[in-house]
Amino acid sequence: MKFLDECKIYLKSGDGGNGCVSFRREKYIEFGGPNGGDGGRGGDVWVEAVDGLNTLIDYRYKQHFKAQNGRPGAGQNRSGAGGEDAVLRVPVGTQVFEDDKETLLADLTAAGQRVKLLTGGNGGFGNTHFKSSTNRAPRRANSGLPGEELWVWLRLKLIADAGLVGLPNAGKSSFLAAVSAARPKIADYPFTTLVPNLGVVGVDGREFVMADIPGLIEGASEGHGLGTRFLGHVERCGVLLHLVDGTQDDVADAYRTIRRELKRYDAGLAAKKEVVALSKVDALAPEAREEKLAALKAAARRTPHALSTVSGEGVQPVLRALWRAVESGRAAVAAEDNAYDDPWQPV
Repeated sequence: MKFLDECKIYLKSGDGGNGCVSFRREKYIEFGGPNGGDGGRGGDVWVEAVDGLNTLIDYRYKQHFKAQNGRPGAGQNRSGAGGEDAVLRVPVGTQVFEDDKETLLADLTAAGQRVKLLTGGNGGFGNTHFKSSTNRAPRRANSGLPGEELWVWLRLKLIADAGLVGLPNAGKSSFLAAVSAARPKIADYPFTTLVPNLGVVGVDGREFVMADIPGLIEGASEGHGLGTRFLGHVERCGVLLHLVDGTQDDVADAYRTIRRELKRYDAGLAAKKEVVALSKVDALAPEAREEKLAALKAAARRTPHALSTVSGEGVQPVLRALWRAVESGRAAVAAEDNAYDDPWQPV
């Protein structure tokens, strides 16, 4: 299935039905009076997050969504039926923005979450509503109110426990393929990965979800190389695995480049827990390996892992370090939820 993480669509809620002008006409009743019913209310437009979706491809070929109009009123005081709502089903993690791409309308982070985007128009009054002591036979009815319309942008930010970041060709896709059932494209050239990939990773009988995003370049926080779209996919990750290609000349500069772009994009993203690993160490001589690990340690101010997806060296220690960070993040979220739900918990 083709991956699509951003699209623009048109939405319109239903128009209200018109009120009815009608009079009671029965045998032996000379002056029956008005009995026109009200128009039905137009349908609303909702957006709902559902399980089982991980792309917005459904909105690639259909961009216009309209709720049903309300039905007009009828005689004998019969009100028109209300219009059916239009419900947009999107993946968990989808954000809805106005046409300016800045005003956030909805952020759907849990399955089953629903947000009303547009409200349908009210139905018009029938002539029964206009009967008075001085006007016993009104020939007036209201038209239904028009529905609302709006162009919106849908933007998907994948929800994963851990995210892979690094320069192009740092070995991110190879690592994801080695530790999960995901099968991203792997080749020996930059920008092999063009769309994010998700994989379920198992370690010591536990599982978590990992996201692999395309490689970042200098200026990614300003949109170079579609960097802003790619960085959005790791915003919701609890921990980042920063892979640095051990075969390049300056591993410290490669590390600083990615950290600089993370900070420029979002300070909160740069503050996330990070596990640092020097990849492709199987291709290094022992002296070069120690030298680059020392340089990376000085730049990252932490001890990096030595990693090789070819030989399997360092894979399990990296996964265990990621799991510890994921577990600690989940425990913090659970504690926060419990404190919020407990009415006796002091604030």
